[in-house]
Amino acid sequence: MNIVIVESPAKAKTINKYLGASYEVLASFGHVRDLPAKNGSVDPDANFQMIWEVDPKAAGRLNDIAKALKGADRLILATDPDREGEAISWHVLEVMKEKRALKDQKIERVVFNAITKQAVTDAMKAPRQIDGALVDAYMARRALDYLVGFTLSPVLWRKLPGARSAGRVQSVALRLVCDRELEIEKFVPREYWSLVATLTTPRGDSFEARLVGADGKKIQRLERRTSRFRPWKQSPRAAIRRHPSPPRRCSRRPAASSALPRRTPCGSRSGSMRVSISAARPPVSSPICEPTACRSTAPRSHRPAR
Repeated sequence: MNIVIVESPAKAKTINKYLGASYEVLASFGHVRDLPAKNGSVDPDANFQMIWEVDPKAAGRLNDIAKALKGADRLILATDPDREGEAISWHVLEVMKEKRALKDQKIERVVFNAITKQAVTDAMKAPRQIDGALVDAYMARRALDYLVGFTLSPVLWRKLPGARSAGRVQSVALRLVCDRELEIEKFVPREYWSLVATLTTPRGDSFEARLVGADGKKIQRLERRTSRFRPWKQSPRAAIRRHPSPPRRCSRRPAASSALPRRTPCGSRSGSMRVSISAARPPVSSPICEPTACRSTAPRSHRPAR
């Protein structure tokens, strides 16, 4: 006889039909042990030693499993394939060892993701041992729940009436919210400008020039996004340097306006383009590039989103 342990009683009936008369499938009804709420269940000074207590509702089911193992040849732990399922198999095995119900029985762990005859039979052909890493992850989670939640929850109940509990997830989320709020309070606004000009060359090629600066500093970077540069199979910057137009001075002058500061002249030599402009000044037209559209955004400040 082979004893199979699953979590759900509904699964137990279905799997028993698939496996046949040589298997007896029993359900654990979920977890069978847990940490008691009293102090000392987790001792950080003793390498986080944990004291487990059998759930009174699960005591009868564990006794049934121990009785079934007396005449069995194998104990097959077939709980869910996640971390909690691995922990339930480990708990059942530890309780059976404490009850001395195991003698010469072979202990195997099988997992399946679907309750079908093909999935169950394939899982029975590929048994393995209990995954110690998953069990350790479960124990670490329970230790954090106990050490953090059991200490913080009473404080939360006193300060926030109606609150339920605080654990590993709620505590970390609260810390992230507090850190973000502190960054927002310490933030110092800083003004910045973005000047964008769409330029067109005599050949009909157009590109977009973006001038970026901050805090009134002189702009030293030019970002160019080209829409069409087919005559040269090179980068847009290299294509402009090879432009064959002869050098000449700018003939266009800005209209008289008190809102626009004086613009510096620009020159062209072998098609190269030089830009010298402050952050608050509009872009200067090039002798080989006439502006077709230009937009300048108003000064704005950035604040992190809440």
